[in-house]
Amino acid sequence: MSDDVATRLPIRPSPYEHALELLQRGVALACLVEGVSYWVRLLGFFDGAAWRFDLMPFYWQAAAAPLAVLFPFAAVGLWMLASWGPVVWFVCAAAEIIMYGVFPELYGRHYLVLALHASVAIGYVTLRVLLHLDRRRINPG
Repeated sequence: MSDDVATRLPIRPSPYEHALELLQRGVALACLVEGVSYWVRLLGFFDGAAWRFDLMPFYWQAAAAPLAVLFPFAAVGLWMLASWGPVVWFVCAAAEIIMYGVFPELYGRHYLVLALHASVAIGYVTLRVLLHLDRRRINPG
């Protein structure tokens, strides 16, 4: 590494980088909980109608099985701060937004889930834009 490159490397993460890391790790924990809740539903740990994969209607089977796999996968990517973590979370969030926002008669009305996904997306985009502007201010070239 040349001396010129070494002098331009940040010594400490900016407040925006720190906030983005905290957001991603918090969402990772939520994704892990959500993934476990889908697995609980699929494996039938609770009594009730449609609380087991073979008793679920087809539309729940088609939604719950992929989300049970994708949510923990998103949790790992977000926790590791990997670039693919937010992408997998976005796929999960889009699926739940379609489930609960477009087809509430099938999946139920879960306004809190919709609001949380929207607030996380807005927070993530806001922090990425602020981080980009901060880096552009530091390195105007």
